[in-house]
Amino acid sequence: MDGGRGDRVSFLNRRLPPSFELLVIVVAPGRTPEVDDTDWRRAIVVIEYGEVEIEYADGGRQRYGRGDVLCLDGVSPFVIRNQEREPAVLAAVSRRDQPTGPR
Repeated sequence: MDGGRGDRVSFLNRRLPPSFELLVIVVAPGRTPEVDDTDWRRAIVVIEYGEVEIEYADGGRQRYGRGDVLCLDGVSPFVIRNQEREPAVLAAVSRRDQPTGPR
């Protein structure tokens, strides 16, 4: 995927097909945003800038930084923290909800 050049995955400044939606979450320095698990449902998440620490329900913690790709669907509850001096930017891409019922 990176052609051997070390390119990283990014969803910012990229046109997505109409069947997908992008949610950009900025985590300010020293902050722990409230997490709504519906934001992460069926999403692929890329750490676009900065670093975050995620604390999982079992007490385990993991740091993630720029270029890391995560799937947090079904991981609940969890806490995201930014303990750095710069904002962290996360981009979550998921399929748009499809209408239900007869066509």
